[in-house]
Amino acid sequence: MSHEAISIADMFKIGVGPSSSHTLGPWKAALRFLQSLKNKNILQQVKSVEVLLYGSLAKTGIGHGTGVAVQLGLCGEDPVTFDVNNIHARMNDIKAMKKLVLHGLHEIDFDPGEDIEFLYAESLPFHPNALTFLVTLVNDEKFAETYYSVGGGFVVKEGETNDDLNNVTLPFPINTAENLLHWCMKTGMSIHEVVMENETAWRTENNTRQLSLNIWRVMKECMYRGCHTEGSLPGGLNVKRRAFELNKRLLKDKPYSNYEEWIGCIQQGGNDFRYILDWVSCFALAVNEENASFGRVVTAPTNGAAGVIPAVLQYYVCFAGGDTDEKVFQFLLTASEVGSIFKKGATISAAMGGCQAEIGVSSAMAAAALTESLGGTQRQALMAAEIAMEHHLGLTCDPVKGLVQIPCIERNTMGAIKAITACQLALQSKPDFAKVSLDSVIKTMWDTAVDMNSKYKETADGGLAVNVPISLSEC
Repeated sequence: MSHEAISIADMFKIGVGPSSSHTLGPWKAALRFLQSLKNKNILQQVKSVEVLLYGSLAKTGIGHGTGVAVQLGLCGEDPVTFDVNNIHARMNDIKAMKKLVLHGLHEIDFDPGEDIEFLYAESLPFHPNALTFLVTLVNDEKFAETYYSVGGGFVVKEGETNDDLNNVTLPFPINTAENLLHWCMKTGMSIHEVVMENETAWRTENNTRQLSLNIWRVMKECMYRGCHTEGSLPGGLNVKRRAFELNKRLLKDKPYSNYEEWIGCIQQGGNDFRYILDWVSCFALAVNEENASFGRVVTAPTNGAAGVIPAVLQYYVCFAGGDTDEKVFQFLLTASEVGSIFKKGATISAAMGGCQAEIGVSSAMAAAALTESLGGTQRQALMAAEIAMEHHLGLTCDPVKGLVQIPCIERNTMGAIKAITACQLALQSKPDFAKVSLDSVIKTMWDTAVDMNSKYKETADGGLAVNVPISLSEC
């Protein structure tokens, strides 16, 4: 049976908020478009570029910074390394000069207000998150390329197939949870060990280890930054940051000057249930407040759900004995595999499946990883993932004013807490008696996604997005 080869590097992408589908995906699509121009040897012949945004990209694109992402991508900037503090200055320069330098090499006339078109009433059949680049060359020849941002920063070009994208053969091909369990039982390996064997198809074990720890570094930096930044979030809703005040209140003015000292102060507070609960919420709030502020985050598996896995992993590090690089590495390997199974069997795109595809999947990923990390069997880990998703089924994506703020930020705290609860339930249960398998809940999630009305799929046309009476002062 054919399989889709997905690496930990695919599931955890370092990028810029606020949305993996609406910010990181279009940014990467623009970079792929530039590469296409270079491959055709016509980059220097481009006279103009127009960008068409369809469906969900159009309806929530302003709040999600889609236009910003496309412009930075066309400039050839890397979302992994671009200084997020320079975003607004760069946008102001392009808007004022009405010029854009393609790939940093070739200057063209470009007016964002005219050359980025939001087609609110149009959607392409393959996926709601579609964008088309229309090019005019100096000889007036025209052509177009269309890309789809399919969730979690994954991008597919019009006409591409899985065969085009999959040129890696894995020692343990996995499409389903049943496949994963089969390999675990056949080899006697844990989930993270099976995943590590597959990762060797892309890179050495040491390189995978370094890649994973770099992912964790970015997550840690994001949490720390979010816990030490006050004020209101951009976009016009004037949502007040809460992680700063919560962090300050919980630590009671204990002195520290860096991340390591901060963690030490947190651990000194003890293991009271409410204290730990507050910290898990604080970690998740911090990440998603950074995400909402165009900060640097890691898709886990998406930007909108970026706070769940860091919060649960930080809980493991601070309060449950996960304070070594090896334990963090194993946690991320297991989480990435569970996320990839959801992507293959359903979706990680809110525009396709609602927020169950983002918060639900991230909660399932975290639950499985934490369960195995705390000594659970492979079957208990998959049981934890099933429990976490089962209680996110049907969760809608209804961002108020199209911003990844209300209810998105709080949903990350809930997803993290549900992951820990699912882990504890699985650890205290016998999978032999479970009535629902992970594969059956994934199928149910997809069936639910298909049946869900489009107004609850990241369009801001339903739910809280139309029932919360807030007026914008900007955006």
